[in-house]
Amino acid sequence: MSRTARWRLGLGASAVLLATAALPAPAHAEDVTDYAITVDPSATGPKIDKTMYGVFFEDINRAADGGLYAELVQNRSFEYSTADNASYTPLTAWTVSGTARVVDDSGRLNDRNRAYLSLAAGSSVTNAGYNTGVAVRDGEKYDFSVWARAEAGSTLAVTLQDAGGALADARRIAVKKSGWTRYKATFTATRTSTAGRLTVAADAATALDMVSLFPRDTYKHEPNGLRKDLAEKIAALSPGFVRFPGGCLVNTGSMQDYSEGSGWQRKRSYQWKDTIGPVETRATNANFWGYNQSYGLGYYEYFRFAEDIGAMPLPVVPALVTGCGQNKAVVDDALLKRHIQDTLDLIEFANGPATSEWGKKRAEMGHPEPFHLTHIEVGNEENLPHEFFARFQQFRAAVKAKYPSVQVISNSGPDDAGATFDTAWKLNRDARVDMVDEHYYNSPQWFLQHNDRYDSYDRSGPKVFLGEYASQGNAFKNGLAEAAFMTGLERNADVVKLASYAPLFANEDYVQWSPDLVWFNNHASWNSANYEVQKLFMTNVGDRVVPSTATGTPSLSGPLTGAIGLSTWNTGAAYDDVKVTAADGGTLFGDDFSGDASRWTHTGTGSWTVRDGSYVQTDDTAENTMVQAGDPSWHDYDLHVKATKKSGKEGFLVAFGVKDTGNYYWWNLGGWNNTQSAVEQATDGGKSTLLAKAGSVETGRAYDIDIKVRGRQVTLYLDGKEWGSFADDKPAEPFRQVVTRDAKTGELIVKVVNAQSAAARTSVDLGGARVASTAKVTTLAAAPEAVNTETSTAVAPKTSTFTGVAGKFTYTFPANSVTFLRIKQK
Repeated sequence: MSRTARWRLGLGASAVLLATAALPAPAHAEDVTDYAITVDPSATGPKIDKTMYGVFFEDINRAADGGLYAELVQNRSFEYSTADNASYTPLTAWTVSGTARVVDDSGRLNDRNRAYLSLAAGSSVTNAGYNTGVAVRDGEKYDFSVWARAEAGSTLAVTLQDAGGALADARRIAVKKSGWTRYKATFTATRTSTAGRLTVAADAATALDMVSLFPRDTYKHEPNGLRKDLAEKIAALSPGFVRFPGGCLVNTGSMQDYSEGSGWQRKRSYQWKDTIGPVETRATNANFWGYNQSYGLGYYEYFRFAEDIGAMPLPVVPALVTGCGQNKAVVDDALLKRHIQDTLDLIEFANGPATSEWGKKRAEMGHPEPFHLTHIEVGNEENLPHEFFARFQQFRAAVKAKYPSVQVISNSGPDDAGATFDTAWKLNRDARVDMVDEHYYNSPQWFLQHNDRYDSYDRSGPKVFLGEYASQGNAFKNGLAEAAFMTGLERNADVVKLASYAPLFANEDYVQWSPDLVWFNNHASWNSANYEVQKLFMTNVGDRVVPSTATGTPSLSGPLTGAIGLSTWNTGAAYDDVKVTAADGGTLFGDDFSGDASRWTHTGTGSWTVRDGSYVQTDDTAENTMVQAGDPSWHDYDLHVKATKKSGKEGFLVAFGVKDTGNYYWWNLGGWNNTQSAVEQATDGGKSTLLAKAGSVETGRAYDIDIKVRGRQVTLYLDGKEWGSFADDKPAEPFRQVVTRDAKTGELIVKVVNAQSAAARTSVDLGGARVASTAKVTTLAAAPEAVNTETSTAVAPKTSTFTGVAGKFTYTFPANSVTFLRIKQK
């Protein structure tokens, strides 16, 4: 192939490589460019739906309680338990002065709110809030409420203070003798603090539940509203849809309800009926991510928020096949039928008239008008495709029978490729499913390499919902890679109908997953570099692709090089008989561990020793225990290893092509809680899956592992049988573009990503289009490692005007930049 190649992009059809030449420009040659973009305004590209880009909200990283849900009191209903987190007690986040105990008896507020606090006379409890405390702003109002009862009556003294003293005037509440009653008071903050504490004291024995403090200034609605700054950041994206509530929350845990009949199961899948009605009657649940979810933010609030920001609601319901490492198909026909009926009831709750059973419940909550639900998703990342699809078809049949206009979305498992992915797609394609949800989290290099992913998808098959994706980091280099990939999503808008980055939110003090789009604490929030990329695309979509071409980079050449490595992940394992043989049969390396391990360098965690003629890693709680050996310049070789799992959750990892601690390939056997094996590539610390298959590793069994590297082709053998092969020969293309048309403004939008350290002087040919001489320019440009923080915004858009537009013109796209040119057509 020539030194550069041109991608022919037209009408959403598959890309075709056409040879061309475009060499870097000499400094003195003004008429020579690095790249060329050619636009064909006479051709008609795919239509882009208004719902193309959206957001995915899952309660992960304290995204709901302590995040978007504006409640300032943590564990307000004393429901925390070891079912949520091993460190929890019913008084987590509370301190007691005097005598107080949490009670679960017939005196409770209601059956679904089972625990309450018994506070002795002269005693008090103080809540620590989230992060550093209860955050208040000078002059702002805060609404306090509590459910209380006192057999002989009592007076509550409610105070808001920090280490510096009172933050508002104290309030006194008289509790009557009668049963449970809700009492209210309002505080006005007299100064700003991020370390407030809310204290409730009683002068007589009193029962308390649902101790609440809400900012009056919430997003659009109060009470029970949303935290304003976080909601506004979502609204500023102008999302076309909101996918909720998960994610792993949907397809993990018990599928039973929260009732006496099920034993009040706390570790349940997210079920929508648990989350509506008065907040004091909503069930509590253990969150898959290791904390409690109160369901104060529930389905009604999700629907209302989507409506407020003009987005399509897209709920996800359980398919009765667990995932996210649990991987179990629930076999219970009655339970399956109940969940299918719940799904039908959900559609009625969203769309039914106020006279219907569930439409009436929506109206009682304050919204008599329907929410206009048009899409619903069944399941999330199921790793058992046949079991999932058998259940999915029953959901789809029931929905289509009663609500034929509602699109029912399926999924393709947790990875971008592999046996599960291929099987799921075949099942979906054969059944003519409306839309398939794909998820993947890969390295920036993967996203730069796979801009063409959807060019070859079947135009007549199911549409794609890219429901979760992100490169592995919040630096600007990650945003650049995602931006490059998004040009491919738009180019294929006839196939990719919906797309959402994930996850959306992270509270900086409660992180289970990173990267995330928006970061926050109890008093501030800030946009990641990835957010700025998403916002630029989401607010400049256009409504139709204009076919265009751009010069690019040839396929990779030269052999795959690197040393070797051994590792484990939450597993103890023994390795022996390591041999590296050159293609000509010569020995490059050998170690039978009859002596010491001096030829190996320990670069990871864990504990390695030579024992009984094997190299043994004994810490089965350590992650990535890598040891390395050999020469990084090795190429065209055969690697043999004998491996035996000794203990732990997973299998073993054999590395090759090792450059350094952040750049290598490894064969991960028995990964993902010993459910599958895969080849992963690490690039600058971020990993991508190149090849994956279901399978597990047996404890105590010795496996023969052989890896053959020839050029850029790799073949893998397990116990003498070929397991799989791949060729790593795709370029990580740094220069990507797409052009769309905005019919409303009459503008061409030229979108260019230059993910390299040099500026790209580019000739742009608008194909004879008559255009104005000026363009509105929005540019994101920063150092690749730049990261936004609470106190520093290194990545932010800059707007300008370019006056050199013509039918043919030259523009220099800055190094490490995303640039949008909005050009008015005459």
